[in-house]
Order: sequence, then C-alpha cells, then structure tokens
Amino acid sequence: MNAIEIRNLTKAYPLFTVDDVSLDVRQGYITGLIGPNGVGKSTLIKMMLGIVRPDSGSVKILGCEMPKQEIAIKQRIGIVSDDCFYYEHLTIHDTKKLVAPFYDKWNDSKFKGYLDQFELSPKKKIGDLSKGMKIKLALAVALSHEAELLIMDEPTSGLDPVFRREMLDLLADMMQNERNSIIFSTHITTDLDRIADYITFINRGKIVFNEAKEDVLERYALIKGDLELLDSDIRKEFIGIRETAVGFEGLVDNRHKAAQLFGNHAVLETPSLEDIMYFTAKGGRVHA
Repeated sequence: MNAIEIRNLTKAYPLFTVDDVSLDVRQGYITGLIGPNGVGKSTLIKMMLGIVRPDSGSVKILGCEMPKQEIAIKQRIGIVSDDCFYYEHLTIHDTKKLVAPFYDKWNDSKFKGYLDQFELSPKKKIGDLSKGMKIKLALAVALSHEAELLIMDEPTSGLDPVFRREMLDLLADMMQNERNSIIFSTHITTDLDRIADYITFINRGKIVFNEAKEDVLERYALIKGDLELLDSDIRKEFIGIRETAVGFEGLVDNRHKAAQLFGNHAVLETPSLEDIMYFTAKGGRVHA
C-alpha cells in the first residue's frame, strides 16, 4: 500500500500553478520532496493536509480519502512544519492538554521524555519559543501519538546543526517500524542525502521525477571539462551548464550516454541532490 496517493492535483494562483500533479509516496520509506523555494512544495503539502483546497484532483492518505475522512487521517499522522499551528498565548503544558485528547494513542510519558530531550520547559509560552524550538515541539507532539506517517514541511529550517543531526537520528529510529512512512519537504538537500529512500523533485509546479534516490544518483552525471569540448550538438545533451573562463560543468540525465560522448576527455562525477536541483531549476547556460 502507498502511504499517500495523489491524482491530478491542481491549484491555480494568479502567478503560480501546481499543475496536474500525480504522486505515490511508498509506505515504509522516507521520501524527500525537493525543489527551490516557491515552486509548489508547501502548497502540495498543504493540499495533502486539507489546509488548501485544490481546484481539482484527489488525495488519499493511508488508504483514506481527503477531505472526507480527514479526522480519521489526522489521528494517524504527525505534522512537523516551520509554520506554528499552536496558540501563541498558551504554555507548552496547556498546549499538550489541548491536543492530547484528540489522539487515541497519545503517550504522555513519551511526550514528557521528548520535552526533556529537547530541553523544552512545559511552562514556556508558545509565543516565547524560537522557530527552532517550535519545530522541536511539533516533533515531540508528532512522535508522542504513534503516528504512522510524518508529513514534514521544511522541518530543519531554523535548527542548529546539533539538533538537526539528532532529529534525523530520531527519524531513522522511527523507520525501524516498517509500517511507518515519512515525507520530508525541504530545500536543504544534505538532510536527504543521509536518510531518504526516494526523492520527488518538484519544479515550477510540476513533478520532474519520483524515484529511488540511488537510481537518481546513478542516472544523472555532473560533467566537468574544457570549453573546447562543447559544440551546439553537445550542448543539447545538458539539462543545465555552467561556464567559466577556464571550463564548464553541467548536468545530464543519462550517465551512460555521456560516458560514450566524452570518453576520457571530461570528468564524470556523481552529482549531489543539490546539483540536480540547481541545474534543473536554472536550465540552459549559467555564467559564473
């Protein structure tokens, strides 16, 4: 079963459209949702959660339809976002008293343990928390009711490097249960280099690919060489290319073909997810 099934989802704004997106998020895996800022990641997440109503299309989460079965769905999922959904005037303790009764599987001792681990005082008001502390609180809530699916929207934004690492370790621990799933939307692709199984890349409101991370990194190649290697036909092979006074580097999505074209005359490297996102978003020629 898929953790999330999206079919033909569309939302049009005056200057931007999430355009006919279909996507399966596999159960039992961590899927990274990547793309530059402003290309549709957060809009897609908000449509999954029923915060934004799509113009057309459908969303099914853990086999249940949104928005028809929204209450049942939200019993079984956890949400971690850089947007804070809690009342600013309440303390963490008051917030817990408000949200805990909603969840049938709420575990109070787990929640207290996460507060201690994350160094969050129950007496602290939500409005006095930093952005990073609010994300820690959202993660503590999400992990305290045995959520089967975590939906995370820019969860490491505003976190210090130490807690970012700690959070990724917690997510890896959660995935020891093979029924659990995570969708992790971010523009900080180094986080996904560590933990993601699948990568979904969205650009300009459309899905570029949704594949196993290993397959993506094996298919794409970053090529570096002298400018004299480039001619009009060769340039057409590149998704994006960056030229300097001394050479070029560019991205292709067919490593085997590139190896045949360039032979020993250029260097072929495995790109990072950041490389793939950068060259795809920029496209064409990029001058240093």
